[in-house]
Amino acid sequence: MAEICPLHDAVAELVHDGDTVAMEGFTHLIPFAAAHEVIRQGITDLTLARMTPDVVYDQLIGAGLARRLVFSWGGNPGVGSLHRFRDAVENGWPRPLELDEHSHAGMANRYVAGASRLPFAVLRGYRGSDIPSRTDTVATVVCPFTGEELAAVAALNPDVTVIHAQQADRRGNVQLWGLTGVQKEAALAASRVLVTVEEIVPELTPRPGGVVLPAWVVDAVAAVPGGAHPSYAAGYSVRDNDFYRSWDAISRDRAAFTAWLDDEVRGAAGRPDERRTEAR
Repeated sequence: MAEICPLHDAVAELVHDGDTVAMEGFTHLIPFAAAHEVIRQGITDLTLARMTPDVVYDQLIGAGLARRLVFSWGGNPGVGSLHRFRDAVENGWPRPLELDEHSHAGMANRYVAGASRLPFAVLRGYRGSDIPSRTDTVATVVCPFTGEELAAVAALNPDVTVIHAQQADRRGNVQLWGLTGVQKEAALAASRVLVTVEEIVPELTPRPGGVVLPAWVVDAVAAVPGGAHPSYAAGYSVRDNDFYRSWDAISRDRAAFTAWLDDEVRGAAGRPDERRTEAR
């Protein structure tokens, strides 16, 4: 059952050196505050998994905490490249980064297989691509019914999945809505689940299209209002487009990035308000 606790305690308890960590969220509900707490605690040698690694993983990679990235696209949405990601791949700074690249469909199916506790998933894809030659997590299988050759992708079961959501109730049931991605599948595939939320409420109000994660799926919930910034949480905040634009210049230069990390994440300015939000 989910424990409601401060973010610092939740990260210290659930995220460990050497873990495979999935921080999912598509366009909004990206768990930046949790990622920053991982940086502050110096949890390292991580395998980072994400369908669309963007600025949040650029920061973790630049902080030197990642040894491997499992992904299907990488970039600063609407702006350009991830320069800390590129520096790690091209120059090994601040450390070399191993890559396991997939298509979006392949990554989504890997999470689904993991959530279903199956060893692999089957899909039509990768044909004509050189991705299968670059990873040991893609293979081919022959359908026992039709004889058709199909792509198979190994299940992805993170040690811990971290997501941001709009609400949790006092028992630790979580609800998210709006533009969602694979948060549900990534949570169900993981051994441990940490959720940061905008607020704790007495009861969850059902919402059309909303995704509910029951308390028995979640290990810890931390109330962190604004925990998705600079992404957004539908119904609570808007996307900080200026930050995404400014990140391009910050991340291009190692010294500028290091200064930003020290000031905005490791320093006092980066420490979130971890007081529990009072239930309405």
